[in-house]
Amino acid sequence: MAYWLMKSEPDELSIEGLAKLGETRWDGVRNYQARNFLRAMAVGDEFFFYHSSCPEPGIAGIGRIVAAAYPDPTALDPESPYHDPKASAEKNPWSALQVAHVETFGKVLGLGYLKQQAELAEMPLVQKGSRLSVMPVTAEQWAAVLALR
Repeated sequence: MAYWLMKSEPDELSIEGLAKLGETRWDGVRNYQARNFLRAMAVGDEFFFYHSSCPEPGIAGIGRIVAAAYPDPTALDPESPYHDPKASAEKNPWSALQVAHVETFGKVLGLGYLKQQAELAEMPLVQKGSRLSVMPVTAEQWAAVLALR
């Protein structure tokens, strides 16, 4: 099993929203490196659910991959904010996958707090310029974050 971190703006999908849904599609990733990470995910992998672009950015809980990557239908939908006019049913460069709720943390582990943790110094999330919406997390970083909740 691999570990990941996936970012979402809470007004689009929050950890509470995922908990209410139980399971949903994770779509709209429009960065090739983040898309490649999405495609590398396997059923059973877990991810930290990170709330971004909000008053309190940070890790809010845990989700699990329940279905492997498939072509992202939002790329083909002209009404979607994630529409890609260059994408077609035959050639869709974007991927989505199914995720499920695992756990909502009692408190959001804020980015500032995470940056203070020496054992997370190498985590891409806490490094300057790392803005990917999907990124890998090492087993050691996973354990360190779990110990903070």
